[in-house]
Amino acid sequence: MIESIKIMKLYEKLISSKQLLFPEKGKVKVSENQGVYIIYNPNEIVLHVGNTPSGVKGLNQRLYNHLTNTSSFSRSYLVPNGISLRNGYKFRYVAVPVPRTRVLLEALTTGLLCPAHIGTGEK
Repeated sequence: MIESIKIMKLYEKLISSKQLLFPEKGKVKVSENQGVYIIYNPNEIVLHVGNTPSGVKGLNQRLYNHLTNTSSFSRSYLVPNGISLRNGYKFRYVAVPVPRTRVLLEALTTGLLCPAHIGTGEK
């Protein structure tokens, strides 16, 4: 299959996956696989698109990093805006084992959904 078609099919799978609420307490328990995710505010506005570049516990760990403000997204966007993901924020995800595929899916999803926060690397 042509790579771009594969990425588009994964995008369709991601945006049609079930939206889940961040837990009010405890950890996120969805998948220990690596993948791509979308975070929404309570009004369904896309705040962030991310992927799991590493981490033993995959998506569970990365989403928990956002909950506990130990990610760059949390430090640069959530904390300054007084946002707690435990207050009605949602996410959806898809497992993607291949690193190149994850990066391409994250880039496509970011470009199409235009999230409120995008990491630019600027200081």
